[in-house]
This record gives sequence, structure tokens and C-alpha cells, in this order.
Amino acid sequence: MRAMATNRIEMLKQMVDQDPKNTFARYGLAMEYAKAEQYDNAVAEFRTLLEDDENYAAAYYHGGQAFEKLGDLDGARAFYEKGIEITTRKGDGHTRAEIEAALSLLPI
Repeated sequence: MRAMATNRIEMLKQMVDQDPKNTFARYGLAMEYAKAEQYDNAVAEFRTLLEDDENYAAAYYHGGQAFEKLGDLDGARAFYEKGIEITTRKGDGHTRAEIEAALSLLPI
């Protein structure tokens, strides 16, 4: 199983190397890093993705989750708050509700 995940990560890294603005491949890479518990790498990919496309709403939720796994609650909070701002502007109530729920679970 571990080898398959490594192969997916390598494949997605190649796709991102060939086209750094490919947000779908970069999101996939970030998610694979998170699945592999490589949260630092996941956060880095989510950040780069959002620099290229700040409206990629799911990246705020999953990026915030990766920050939480790292124990960086301030980073998680910042991602969630920006995600709420973006999803409110886009009218994406479903994703906004998921992000708000995640934010509400963070310790103060």
C-alpha cells in the first residue's frame, strides 16, 4: 500500500513539475501528502495552490486540517477564516459550512 501512495505522489509531482499552475494536480499532490501524513509537504502544496488560485475552496478546509495535524492551530485558524471569506464571496454555502464547523472545533 505504501508503494502505491509513493507512486501517486511521484506521478503528481511530475505533473506539477511539468505544469506548476495545474491546480488539480497540485491539489491531488497536497491530498496525497496529507494521506501519507507528510503534513509539512501538504501545507506547502496547499499554500502554493492558493497563491495561484485563491478561490480553490476545498484547499482551505484540507489545508486547515493539515495545519491541525501539525499542531499549528493559528495556521489552521487563518486558513479556515480565509476559506470562510472566499466561500462567502463565491456563494459556496456547503463548503463554507464545512469550514465553519472545522473552525468551531478549534480550541480557543
